[in-house]
Amino acid sequence: MGKSLWLCGLMLSASMGGQTLLVVNQGDSDVGLVDPATGTQVTTVAEGIAGVHGHEIAVSPDGHTAYLPIYGSSGVGKPGISGHEMQVIDLPSRKIIGDLDFGHEVRPHMPVLDRRRGLLYVTTELDKSVSIIDPKTLKIVGAIPTGQEQSHMFVLSHDGKRGYTANVGPGTVSVLDIAGRKLIGVIPVSGNVQRISISQDDKLVFTSDQTKPQLAVIDTATGKVKTWVPLPGMGYGTAATADGRWLLVAVPSTKQVAVVDLQKMSVAKLIEVPSAPQEVLIRPDGKAAYVSCNASGKVAAIDLTAWNVTKIITAGKLADGLAWAN
Repeated sequence: MGKSLWLCGLMLSASMGGQTLLVVNQGDSDVGLVDPATGTQVTTVAEGIAGVHGHEIAVSPDGHTAYLPIYGSSGVGKPGISGHEMQVIDLPSRKIIGDLDFGHEVRPHMPVLDRRRGLLYVTTELDKSVSIIDPKTLKIVGAIPTGQEQSHMFVLSHDGKRGYTANVGPGTVSVLDIAGRKLIGVIPVSGNVQRISISQDDKLVFTSDQTKPQLAVIDTATGKVKTWVPLPGMGYGTAATADGRWLLVAVPSTKQVAVVDLQKMSVAKLIEVPSAPQEVLIRPDGKAAYVSCNASGKVAAIDLTAWNVTKIITAGKLADGLAWAN
């Protein structure tokens, strides 16, 4: 059995050319492994924890290990079972090889790897913090307070100096000093926000207003909202293209991805995708983006030169978090 599983993993890795798109399927409580060349979900790894599921996932720099916080049974700010652990998946063998227990209910959510420091950051909502984990030992080595409830999503600046959390219910963004492990400030944005991303030059942070169809553009130098970009509907996940010119914004209500021109700060293009787009992942080569569409269980692959959908990938129920493994 062990040899057969190893050979299966080897053949799958070869067929993907060493590249795999990971999709967190909330409704199936598993992680889908997609061959990006064929647009096929080849296999899945079950989370194996009854009643709760993960939302987001991160992958080690060598592409061998994935980190999946188990958030709970409900959405942010909603009643339900709250998770207290993070699973570790060995991608070559397609097995869960480790489990980190936070020791109490924290609703762990967004994992982000800091390659400069060799650390893993995970938002721990109920503690109003970002936990710091040594991925080699799977030990919690510290925490950074966010000063806010529902610190759901987290993004790290490219220089590794600053972290930003989107605090959903409070409608704010917390600014974190990564090296100092402390809260610098809290930026008021709206009555409610969702998701967060950062520009390639680290000068702007983006979060989607959930009270009006608009995108907040935050100036990281001043720590204030610089401008608002009108959207065709309430925005959700965002991601900047590798050249820094464009920002892709998922718009669930209109089944579209809005492409924002970051020089003009306006929507330049609208791309039709399957129902309820959630998260946007830019491929490392900068040539394509992947958009999870949870209500339809699909992932849309978008060509970032032609600006069209090239593949509709069938994933699992409530496809959400995305990650790329080389």
